[in-house]
Amino acid sequence: MFTKKTIRDLNLKGKRVLLRADYNVPVGKDGTITDDYRITQSVPTLEYLKKQGAIIIIISHLGRPKSPTDESCSLQPVAKRLSKLLDTPVAFAPDCIGDVVKQKVAAMKPGDIILLENLRYHIQEEDNDTAFASELASMADVFVQDGFGVVHRAHASTSAITKFIPSVAGLLLEHEVDTITNVMSKPNRPLMAVIGGAKIADKITVLNRFIDIADFLVVGGAMANTFLRAQGVDIGKSLSDPDDVPLAKDILERAAKEAKKRSFVFHLPTDGVVATKLDSKTTTRIVDWGTQTIADIEDYPKIPGREAGKVDHDELILDIGPMTGAFIAGGMQLCNTVIWNGALGVTETPAIHGPVGPFSHGTEILVDAMLGQFGHRPFSVVGGGDTVGYVESRKLTGSFDHVSTGGGAGLELMSGKKLPGVEALQSA
Repeated sequence: MFTKKTIRDLNLKGKRVLLRADYNVPVGKDGTITDDYRITQSVPTLEYLKKQGAIIIIISHLGRPKSPTDESCSLQPVAKRLSKLLDTPVAFAPDCIGDVVKQKVAAMKPGDIILLENLRYHIQEEDNDTAFASELASMADVFVQDGFGVVHRAHASTSAITKFIPSVAGLLLEHEVDTITNVMSKPNRPLMAVIGGAKIADKITVLNRFIDIADFLVVGGAMANTFLRAQGVDIGKSLSDPDDVPLAKDILERAAKEAKKRSFVFHLPTDGVVATKLDSKTTTRIVDWGTQTIADIEDYPKIPGREAGKVDHDELILDIGPMTGAFIAGGMQLCNTVIWNGALGVTETPAIHGPVGPFSHGTEILVDAMLGQFGHRPFSVVGGGDTVGYVESRKLTGSFDHVSTGGGAGLELMSGKKLPGVEALQSA
């Protein structure tokens, strides 16, 4: 249960509300927003505040500006998109502090909305500078934190600002924290976690947490290559981190001990899709370093060649294979909750025919299983920037039970860590 005050606990009529949103969205060179999921998820909070008669001042960041004149990081396109989504004018200010901004805010009436320019045009934002936070707070009566994607960082607009103004949560932040906390603390079991990504070091805490609480833990993506290397599997020139091999061995040992104590499965890929280069037109093949089942079927009545079970020195593992995909999908039929963070292959490579890229088939099998295409449909939670981006590209965000707007924040919450931007809010 959420333990902080929210906008529902306050009388906001006529109050100036400073709303921290997370509008760090991809914007094309022509100023077109290519993925507005984070914007759409903030709409319920904005509609609630507008209905309550609040004066709404939105602050956010976008990207990492190289200078205060870096137009590629301007939030102006977001103001235009918000105007369409809310079907109401959203004004835009050319800065987030200063006299011009204060004059614009002073002229606002209840129900008006303004979006201020990128916080990160000021280095004081990431420095958690109190003077900068105080200047932001001086424009409003109440601060509302609704940027779940930034609450794991102690910045001026997430931490320092709460020292100067009453601070509560928005509806999106409340929903994110509640959903992820509940699914970790009291999931409808059996619980499966599917974790991808590149580096074990980035996800060691959440992997260890899932070894403790999950019934079925799947590791995929480039991170799985390091585990395979730790097991002695030849991975060719696949992306891996040799420095993390000892870490991988420790996790494998810990998972094996857990499996002896209770019903627990820790699964690494047993086959993969390999190629000599990362290209949409490259030739691919399946290497089965586990059971050799596919090779047996393909080569019968001949004995499979050695290459069928070995990644060559010039090859890359770029996706899980069909045996691994089938094992995951089959296991999911017995699970009632699935948490997914990280693609199982290189989903960024486009296809030359159809919507599914040459190294996205494993991820597609996972998606199909989560959405009940093989019979059973578990409760599904999706997180991680790249993962959400893939789901968005397939126009499936509305198909899962919860698609998180925060990558790092979601991982930290799953790991059991406190989020500075949430802890700083007023307790209920």
